Amino acid sequence: MIWLAVFPTLTALNLALGGWLGTLTPVVRTFVLATVAVPIVIYGFMPQLHRLRRRVLTRHDHE
Repeated sequence: MIWLAVFPTLTALNLALGGWLGTLTPVVRTFVLATVAVPIVIYGFMPQLHRLRRRVLTRHDHE
């Protein structure tokens, strides 16, 4: 589930900020990406993925 949230988030951020990120050193670029991506993943995508997982698992329990 983490990969389902992290990969698209990092891809979108790289596409959106790629030009600007390209001017930064690798350490600063990683810091910026982590600072932006982690809250998006933790508070945005993971709760939705957990709800979806719960729905899928409870649907299989009732079949």
